[in-house]
Amino acid sequence: MVNNTKIKVRNLNLFYGEHQALIDVNMDIMKNKVTALIGPSGCGKSTFLRTLNRMNDLIDGVKIKGDVLLDDVDIYGNESDLINLRKNVGMVFQKPNPFPKTIYENVAYGPKIHGIKKKSELDEIVEKSLKGAALWDEVKDRLDKPALGLSGGQQQRLCIARCLAVEPDVILMDEPTSALDPISTVKVENLLDELKAKYTIVIVTHNMQQAGRVSDYTSFFLNGKIIETDLTENIFSNPRDKRTEDYITGRFS
Repeated sequence: MVNNTKIKVRNLNLFYGEHQALIDVNMDIMKNKVTALIGPSGCGKSTFLRTLNRMNDLIDGVKIKGDVLLDDVDIYGNESDLINLRKNVGMVFQKPNPFPKTIYENVAYGPKIHGIKKKSELDEIVEKSLKGAALWDEVKDRLDKPALGLSGGQQQRLCIARCLAVEPDVILMDEPTSALDPISTVKVENLLDELKAKYTIVIVTHNMQQAGRVSDYTSFFLNGKIIETDLTENIFSNPRDKRTEDYITGRFS
């Protein structure tokens, strides 16, 4: 039997000082699927997302207990290589954050850090990554122009291309379209459907319609706990918990 679980989270608890932000979180994230994390603000979605590539390590006073297994390897174990983890588990943030460099240099930055120096190889990676982010046709004639000259939607797709350039296994997205206009949002959403053929994607979103459109699985967070995780169609049509139903129908108080 094929094991399609990419990430296993077991009994995860996270504290910011005395405040417990995640409480006994258990979850399986499936390979080559899009998993949406929904729930009210402050419920632990983004905190949980950041545990998947140890971004919370950068915050003072954080304590983490439990297991996060990527391909059955504990990312918090002594054997874990943090640089390799961040290469394998990429992150796209809420607001586009291109470097103040050219479009080309933004995409080539990661591969260069990981030791690729040959121009022909970098050219190939840049083109492939921009195509993967559905941006190549829009920027191929101005790769030497500043990335900050792109529109907001293009900048976000550039950040996705920058993530793809180091060939991750998993892409984490923290409300990647919340700062974008509707047309750019559609482009990013369509992109997710193409990307999941190669990558495992976890996305935080406050937009219920978006979760319904882009995800295969949905997990509902409330007060640091997962209330339920299921196929997205089940969460939206037949949730098991009344709190989930109240949230997705807008009756949540």
